Amino acid sequence: MKQTLSIRKYLLIGSLIFGMLFGAGNLIFPVHLGQMAGAYWLAATGGFLFSGVLLPLMAILAISITRAKGIYDLARPNGHWYALLFLILVHATLGPLFATPRTATVPYTIGFASHIPANLNWVGLLIYSAIFFGLVYYFSSKETSITTIIGKVLNPLFLLMLLAIFLLAAISPLGKASTTTITAAYQHAAWTNGFLQGYNTMDALAALAFGVTVITAIRSFKLKNDRQVAIATAKGGAVGIIGIALIYIGLIYLGATSLHHFTMAENGGITLAQIAHFYLGTFGDALLATLATVGCLTTAMGLVVAFAQDFHKRFPKVSYQRFLLFNCGLSFVVANLGLNRIITWSTPVLMFLYPLAITLIILGIASPLFNNDRLVYRLTTGLTLIPAFFDMVNNLPAILRATAPAQWLINLASHFLPFFNLGFGWLTFGIAGFGLGLAGHFLLNRQASTAPTMQGERD
Repeated sequence: MKQTLSIRKYLLIGSLIFGMLFGAGNLIFPVHLGQMAGAYWLAATGGFLFSGVLLPLMAILAISITRAKGIYDLARPNGHWYALLFLILVHATLGPLFATPRTATVPYTIGFASHIPANLNWVGLLIYSAIFFGLVYYFSSKETSITTIIGKVLNPLFLLMLLAIFLLAAISPLGKASTTTITAAYQHAAWTNGFLQGYNTMDALAALAFGVTVITAIRSFKLKNDRQVAIATAKGGAVGIIGIALIYIGLIYLGATSLHHFTMAENGGITLAQIAHFYLGTFGDALLATLATVGCLTTAMGLVVAFAQDFHKRFPKVSYQRFLLFNCGLSFVVANLGLNRIITWSTPVLMFLYPLAITLIILGIASPLFNNDRLVYRLTTGLTLIPAFFDMVNNLPAILRATAPAQWLINLASHFLPFFNLGFGWLTFGIAGFGLGLAGHFLLNRQASTAPTMQGERD
């Protein structure tokens, strides 16, 4: 029997996806992008929306088309060990090493750090992150409660607070974005730099990881047919991600116009705090602290649940609760290293993982064209791995990038990899691998179809 979901349930799914994707990086990176792009904010926005919005939507569509239940299933055509390693790397990045700790350090940095003496900030972060991850663990302990908690309670509260800041900025603008300063990097490559800034949100990786969480929530609506689950995932994903796109545009514009009143900041969190204080004073500081905490709390819940679900599925001898506790505990430890260190060390990892994720997403969407042939997957992924490694080296922290081996590799890539200096060294290799894979697939299929005819002629 055909079952369909109501509009209300599609909105709830969209709200679930929105709440899990929109958090720490989604608040600070668009604003900082606006400041860097200045008058070219629209071009930079185009690139940012491509990697920060379109790619996550494509990831959800890839999961829908392949009917995968997560990262492992989507990467499985590349082989068991590749799929398992990719799963571990993505979840380590989204989990306790980078993204999940960032969900605590970002709201603390932009909402609380400036009100605490500098020499006591480590104590403040320690207390804040302990409470933060305690709440994350408590709310995430029961898998079935995540849809209600994120979709019905926290998201509306978060959206109302963010809308208040946007309304005030619309009534009394900070200035015209078209007359603001453009940094050197964005004068000639605004779109490509905006695209690369979208990596920092980690949303394409998160969309792959949240596949299992979204499908679990959708199945709770009594949809058992795989095709129905896939369609509901795609529709709900579109609702949630379009909402994120609209907020990105507003945040980038705020960042660009803020240059009329504030100087370029080290990160978007500082700028957000300045904007909130400009419009609302001390109340604005409190509003932003609450907004950031609520927004990042929803993202942290989605991250730790997806981590625990996927790892419990792959290693069933360890319970879901233990994986959940491990993630929250390690994230608490890493968070206390500080926001700047987390961002610095996450960049090279993202430059390595994102090209692999992008090609995997495209392969998943295009898989009906070549019947999910492993040859296409392996050639595309194998060739993409090469420039992705060089991109990682090129974005190492300064102390490592300056070493002789790293400089030798960077110079080598600069001479032989097209678009390497723009951060797109993987593009030509990925396209070449995909083209070779398709050619091989159709050639082998043609040979297989003609073989019986030739055998019959000989007989």
